[in-house]
Amino acid sequence: MKNPKNYIPGIVSLALGLLCLNFTQPNDTEARGIMEKSREAARISGLEAVSTLKIYDAKGRERVRQTSMASREFDNGATEKRIIRFLSPAEVKGTSMLIYDYSEKNDDMWIYMPALRKTRRIISSEKSKSFMGSEFSNADMSAPNLADFEYTLLRSETVDGTDCWVIESVPVNEDIMDEMGFDRKISWIGKGDMVQRKAEYYDEDDELFKRLTATNVKAIDPSGKKHMALYMEMVNVENGRRSVMTIDKIQYNPDVKAEYFTLTYLEKL
Repeated sequence: MKNPKNYIPGIVSLALGLLCLNFTQPNDTEARGIMEKSREAARISGLEAVSTLKIYDAKGRERVRQTSMASREFDNGATEKRIIRFLSPAEVKGTSMLIYDYSEKNDDMWIYMPALRKTRRIISSEKSKSFMGSEFSNADMSAPNLADFEYTLLRSETVDGTDCWVIESVPVNEDIMDEMGFDRKISWIGKGDMVQRKAEYYDEDDELFKRLTATNVKAIDPSGKKHMALYMEMVNVENGRRSVMTIDKIQYNPDVKAEYFTLTYLEKL
């Protein structure tokens, strides 16, 4: 996997976003610690991948997008940069997203639209919007800032044979709620590999509106300590639409070229 135009990594950081608040316990330090470990487990020094995104409407009609990805850590792991490029079909080919995923501050996101030959920044109010027409959001393409949420450890529960912590979290203020697109989230985090197996998203009326399931968890790096779900399905329970992201090929590569993660490279076709 040498040509980054054939790989893209925005999907990778998808398995990290959930949380909710228990008002009798403003911040559960054990829950916060679990989420910190989950975030760290999801950070990989570098990789390249090819993915398929399938989008289904309420009648089951399918649209298919092929994407490539690459990601790499910078600043001693404080920043993870990733580029996502759409390979097909023709109407989205060349559309690309560049993400700077910071540990301690708000992420930066840019999107390049080849039809307009223009790059623009994705502002905070757009992060809750749909990622390329799917049920995933732009915010799902990066890991959330841990300080933006309050956490509560609810219980332990088994998901498909995997023992998980069930953690509830909510954004600390309305601005973060608007940016993330939910008022609270419940996550099921595998105790052994710290990978999110399931998530539920609730709106301002405390109604469930989206559900994420993540399966086919595999070790990614040579140490065997970093794992990733290679299949993710997001279902919108309100409108019946769903989207499936499958990572078809993935390669650990801590030496991905730094030039790939620049605005100049983003606009290369």
